[in-house]
Amino acid sequence: MAVTVKFFASLSERLGRSEEVIKPKGPLTVREVWAAVVADEPVPENVLIAVNMEYARPDAEVSDGDEVAFFPPVTGG
Repeated sequence: MAVTVKFFASLSERLGRSEEVIKPKGPLTVREVWAAVVADEPVPENVLIAVNMEYARPDAEVSDGDEVAFFPPVTGG
């Protein structure tokens, strides 16, 4: 099983990477994917999450081959 994890904007800058591939031994939730790559902090409350380009919640299940993206809220004006 392989899952591609992407970080955008300020999350990418803060974490020092924009993409990582993990190979979990079984099914995971989005929250568990975050914990696998950012072990020392919980998923930020205001972060937006997408699984395969569809908005998702932290408890959504992730499957083999999925892409999970984390990005800060978008503002504009």
